[in-house]
Amino acid sequence: MSTRIAFLKGHGTENDFVIVPDPENAVDLTPAAVAALCDRRAGIGGDGVLHVVRSAAHPEARDMAGEAEWFMDYRNGDGSIAEMCGNGVRVFARYLQHAGHVGEGDTAIATRGGVKAVHIAKDGDITVGMGSARLPEGDVTVSVGERSWPARNVNMGNPHAVAFVDDLAHAGDLLAPPPFSPAAAYPDGVNVEFVVDRGPRHVAMRVHERGSGETRSCGTGACAVAVAAARRDGADPAVTGTGATYTVDVPGGRLVITERPDGEIEMTGPAVIVAEGEIDAEWLENAVR
Repeated sequence: MSTRIAFLKGHGTENDFVIVPDPENAVDLTPAAVAALCDRRAGIGGDGVLHVVRSAAHPEARDMAGEAEWFMDYRNGDGSIAEMCGNGVRVFARYLQHAGHVGEGDTAIATRGGVKAVHIAKDGDITVGMGSARLPEGDVTVSVGERSWPARNVNMGNPHAVAFVDDLAHAGDLLAPPPFSPAAAYPDGVNVEFVVDRGPRHVAMRVHERGSGETRSCGTGACAVAVAAARRDGADPAVTGTGATYTVDVPGGRLVITERPDGEIEMTGPAVIVAEGEIDAEWLENAVR
């Protein structure tokens, strides 16, 4: 490990990340190292780490190198690996622009959830093609305290349980993962969204992200919420032939989600780089002992 490790800090609707540029995949980011970096008191602080690696240099992304030069090796705040992070993709794209690797317009980013098409607009917003949602069959229930709600099982490359509630305060503090049943529905855990209506095709949500706790925003969660709301509202684009667009308010801002008739889901929102610096490798080594 080198003496100094470059890093940046960025956020997308206040879902914040430590960005570690590492084109040749030379930095050993163990789960303990990621957790130390994301510690909000003893580390830099973040909901997760965006490890920036050339696809050709990472064993999990080499087969995507022909489609996307860069791989988002995403880690949750506790060090665990996640398939995808929608806000993270936007911040990742903003970093690539900041570093001069890409410019305005279209680009592609490899993720564990596949290659994502990204458009960087002149006005600063970034749109990510999030792929299509899968809606596994079966009833799911989520609980907080003595309250329970039916939830829609939506998979956006990672699992979500979407519950419509009367008041977002009913979600509680979201410090611990909300219990769900049946356990077999989510063998590897689940992201849980609590949703209220704000107006026609306009909802607000809170989310517990597995491995991170409550976060200020969740991009794949916002997509899952929009899909669940569209199905609830009878606005399935594959049936109607017309795209469905929902505004989704999160604690950290606002995202706009569009599901097209072909099933492709597009997420549009901001992404900001707020700082950059260097990590002392010796500190990181000591932090994980």
